[in-house]
Amino acid sequence: MTTPDPWTCVNHVMRCECPVHRLLYPNWEGGYCTCARTGHSTKNAPTEIMCGRTACTLAPDELRRASRYRDRSGQHRQPQWRDGDADKYRPSYNKSPQSFSPVLLSSRHFKKEAAVDECVLATMRWGLVPAWFKESDPSKMQYSTTNCRSESLLEKKSYKDPLLKGQRCVILADGFYEWRRLQKDKQPFFIYFPQSQGEKQNEIKKEEECEREPGDTEDGGAWAGWRLLTMAGLFDCWTPPGGGEVLYTYTVITVNASPNLQSIHDRMPAILDGDEEVRRWLDFGEVRSLEALTLLQSKSCLTFHPVSSIVNNSRNNSPECLQPLDPTAMKAPSQVSASSKMMMSWLKNGSPVKRKAPDDAEPEEKPSPGKQKSKAVGPLQQWLLGNGASKKPKT
Repeated sequence: MTTPDPWTCVNHVMRCECPVHRLLYPNWEGGYCTCARTGHSTKNAPTEIMCGRTACTLAPDELRRASRYRDRSGQHRQPQWRDGDADKYRPSYNKSPQSFSPVLLSSRHFKKEAAVDECVLATMRWGLVPAWFKESDPSKMQYSTTNCRSESLLEKKSYKDPLLKGQRCVILADGFYEWRRLQKDKQPFFIYFPQSQGEKQNEIKKEEECEREPGDTEDGGAWAGWRLLTMAGLFDCWTPPGGGEVLYTYTVITVNASPNLQSIHDRMPAILDGDEEVRRWLDFGEVRSLEALTLLQSKSCLTFHPVSSIVNNSRNNSPECLQPLDPTAMKAPSQVSASSKMMMSWLKNGSPVKRKAPDDAEPEEKPSPGKQKSKAVGPLQQWLLGNGASKKPKT
């Protein structure tokens, strides 16, 4: 499919809803541009991309422990960060396209001697830049690759090439945001995996009980915090024509929305639910491309709650972005899940601990003698401690 011509990209945030282009390209996912042909712009409107915003609030070491994977032998292992990539990653409550996000992929893509089922964490830019792109500046791409439809993976060169090369990855996030159209307005929702409390409520393993050496077995190093969303994606590596640092980028694969999400949007990310699906998607040595495509199915395994419109602006990066919205503040009635009610009740009794960005420079307090310093956790972790997450998908 050819991209509309001409385009004038203004902010890489919003989708053009120009009537001309909507008629020509009704299924085109992603454009963020003002239309040079008609002058139409939705610069101040909420995003329409599916999926175009995520939250990933865990610190680098927490994220490493939260993304344990299972290898071919059935052992659970903790991935290591690719050299230097932990420093490139920045936790955020509101990640948008062109930002850098954590992905899980086979180590074989970087080290030919590595086992194909050995995984590594890498930081990649959101929005796939094909290896064959000839411009010197990747921002000059005239179409969006934030998402790719599962139905057309083999039809478009931008996605077919990395797919056939086995360049599959898993995008990690606390959850993603999606907007439901309400007449002239749009209501944002935060969508994520239901969370399990374990056998005992309000009990979570301490960090020192979770940490193990790399390559820990199935019995050790279990992560008891927020369950990360695992979305299927493709990646590619682009080198500037004149030489320079290689840029790794990715796209999120989308499928038809599951029944419980259709009231919000007609598409959803391709979710990999469980260790085995993640392993099969990443193991390009054992699972060939066409077989891997069978993993891309709509799944009713997610829950959600409405959030404030503060998330509409990608510059807003605070816990308020993902906190459940009080239904009395909504412009239209919406069913509120039990998990959202519990979270709102918790928020009335205590404010979440704000996660500090890695580059925040504040002096570190020394723990009092005889006391071990406890590590601050983000609002999702606090919510989990307060039994605020539902164990069943919202329907």
